[in-house]
Amino acid sequence: MAESVIKAGRVAVITGAAKGIGAAAARRFAQEGMRLILFDRDGAALAARAKTLNTEYRLVTGDVTNEQDLMRLRDITFNEFGEVALLMNNAGIKQGGGPWDAPADWRIQIESNLLAMVTVQHLFVPAMLGMNKKGAIVNLGSKEGITTPPGNAAYSVAKAGIKVLTEQLAHELRNIAGERITAHLLVPGFTWTDMNFPGMQPDKDSKPDEAWTPDQVIEHFLERYEQGDFYIICPDNTVSPEMDKKRIAWAFQDILENRPALSRWHPQWKDAFSQWMNK
Repeated sequence: MAESVIKAGRVAVITGAAKGIGAAAARRFAQEGMRLILFDRDGAALAARAKTLNTEYRLVTGDVTNEQDLMRLRDITFNEFGEVALLMNNAGIKQGGGPWDAPADWRIQIESNLLAMVTVQHLFVPAMLGMNKKGAIVNLGSKEGITTPPGNAAYSVAKAGIKVLTEQLAHELRNIAGERITAHLLVPGFTWTDMNFPGMQPDKDSKPDEAWTPDQVIEHFLERYEQGDFYIICPDNTVSPEMDKKRIAWAFQDILENRPALSRWHPQWKDAFSQWMNK
């Protein structure tokens, strides 16, 4: 188990920190006494959330698709705080497109969810490698990037790309820095966030029974991170870890068994999948 970087006095950078999982991470890391650099394109929401934090913080307003904004985030981080212990690539969108929808729709999704993450890594990883301290990078994935259900091809492709990107990052960091800088793939389950429930008001609306709260996602992350896990796949109040494992195994066996693409949703394989899940 690697030494934790989540401790008082160390610095966490969180993108998409104004709402949802990013805001929950900020609250939890503040409780641990970490200093925070919080990035979001919604400056007003970011400032409102930050007022509740009992720790040192710096707010940076910008868009993850704008490299100049991300360069400013990096410069502020290292010029004012001098280090990064935890880099959390959390920002993202769910807008997407189907297999033959316009490339412009795909470009929005790929740039926001995948290429922005590549840019953050390009800007931050060399500086983190230059530190004589332990650090960690956490990228937010999705089960839709693993089992790739039909309905939003662009989102699934972007999130599948994040899975591969983070696996490659972990491998390269291990070869260069050993256990000093680690990478982790955080995969939420069904979570009560604005992405899943546009326009939600957490202080007024009731959470669906099936969903986890963002705070539960972060608590699960902390538990699994402390164990040194790379793949941190969250259950929810409907989907257990065992169900996740069987769905993932079925998806990968499509290739091994040469079944139809996305056979889980193929009418001729419906009964076989049901039997598999009920074994």
